[in-house]
Amino acid sequence: MSNKVKAHIATLIANFFFGSCIVAVKHLTQVVMQPLALNFLRLSCALILFWLLFLIKPSNASIKKKHIFLFILCGITGVAINQVLFIKGASLTSPVHTSLLALVTPIVLTIIAVLFLGEKLLWNILIGLLLGISGAVILIVLKNNNGNRDSSILGDFYVILNATSYAIYLAIVKPLMDSYKPIHVTRWVFLFASIIVLPIAWNDFTLIKWQLFDWTHWLSLIVVVLGATFIAYLFIVYGIAKLGASVVGAYVYTQPVFATITAVILYNEKLSNIKLIAAVFIFGGVYLVNYKKKLPASEEREFIK
Repeated sequence: MSNKVKAHIATLIANFFFGSCIVAVKHLTQVVMQPLALNFLRLSCALILFWLLFLIKPSNASIKKKHIFLFILCGITGVAINQVLFIKGASLTSPVHTSLLALVTPIVLTIIAVLFLGEKLLWNILIGLLLGISGAVILIVLKNNNGNRDSSILGDFYVILNATSYAIYLAIVKPLMDSYKPIHVTRWVFLFASIIVLPIAWNDFTLIKWQLFDWTHWLSLIVVVLGATFIAYLFIVYGIAKLGASVVGAYVYTQPVFATITAVILYNEKLSNIKLIAAVFIFGGVYLVNYKKKLPASEEREFIK
């Protein structure tokens, strides 16, 4: 098997974890733990694993003083706010809603680029923004008619804020990605985020109902903590190294597919016409705002999930 085939498989597995993680979060936060408790477990375990990886393969772990504030800001937007709102939102709304609204990230990133980074508002970008926003509005406003009682406007709002926070992170992380390796950035971003989140989440962590755990809860916890945080990130980095950012980035479209299949099989979620229409709008919007010429090889390494 060639390295490229392995990279495609690794990238697909990573996105499977990202998609199925949504259903796992929903399952865990219904009875056995609060969202902040799951944030505590996800952040602390991932932080330990990323730094254990450093001990196994030592390298320069320092960061420059001029980058400390930016690392903290990336920790806040890329992990602290992002993950807290994602898990809170996923616990309150349906898995399909979460997976589709999470695709708002590239749309928000495009808005930031147009408003603050001087990117031209081309026809495909404008139409893509209108489609993506329309899809999100359809999904939220018409939720009461889609046959799913698990969907929540508040949960949808949290997911959109999560996507917005992650888009801001992607917009500001570039200088760090230019100066350090992706895994190096991740270690420090998780460290600063943990300093912020872990004290806040500690009380909810102590209230986890371990006695109620069955094998499905343990499996869900493994998917969230190990699969969708540690393994998925390493597989994404491997995919970027072998395939390039543009190819790996295209796999984001598989996440709602995996989330939907998992939700239908394990969570009995129903696919309504409203959800399908909203999905077409959002997918079309994301495709159009990202419809650009292939990035030069020197720029592809800037992508990070």
